Amino acid sequence: MKKTLVISGATRGIGRAIVERFAAEGCDIAFSYNSNAEEAAKIEIELAGKYGIKAKSYKLDILEPDSYKEFFAAVDVDFDRVDYFISNAIISGRSVVGGFAPFMRLKPKGLNNIYTATVLAFVVGAQEAVKRMEKVGGGAIVALSSTGNIVHTENYAGHGTSKAALEIMVKYAAIELAEKNIRVNALSGGPIETDALKAFPDYENLKAKIISRTPLGRIGQADDLSGIAHFLCSADAKWITGQTIIADGGSAFT
Repeated sequence: MKKTLVISGATRGIGRAIVERFAAEGCDIAFSYNSNAEEAAKIEIELAGKYGIKAKSYKLDILEPDSYKEFFAAVDVDFDRVDYFISNAIISGRSVVGGFAPFMRLKPKGLNNIYTATVLAFVVGAQEAVKRMEKVGGGAIVALSSTGNIVHTENYAGHGTSKAALEIMVKYAAIELAEKNIRVNALSGGPIETDALKAFPDYENLKAKIISRTPLGRIGQADDLSGIAHFLCSADAKWITGQTIIADGGSAFT
């Protein structure tokens, strides 16, 4: 029976690579976008045409976690089941002002926005996904994290602390959802060359530093994570739950 992936934030970067991987394996895709409805519609057509699967997009604001309830209600209209949920979407731009900054310039509003979009949105999204997974006998949940909570990254305190909280939330969810046959894991990527990373100040120098401290000698790409996300949702990972899988080219130990 064809299964369904629900993922937040899939119009570019890591999310885009993940939906491509799942669609290639024959999985139907329900994904969210923040503002670019035109690009989302284009991806629907591309995935359906290339892989013969159903792909539908829905607008979602992760700064309003309760909007996940309307999002999943819309998914219910178009899909018969939910098997996998991947919490991937992040925020950037004006919403992180005061959160993406050196320690002495951090502000409560920016920090709260990052925590809301990272942790609270995961909680509500996962709760809604679980309600659907129970109906099909179980499922798998993956939260995208980053090594910014274990390796110092300039201006990343707001994101790093929220990712640390996210990884602990994943452990609690994994313990409590195990009886429902639902596995929950985090996937922590080292620096990945996405639009979000390119928005960092002095990006080219940052990229050079990343490469210099990465044993595998390059910066990460989105498809370095997509296969791991698929693995964590597959039967091959049936004995893995409550874990954070790190994929960083070896840089966390340098």
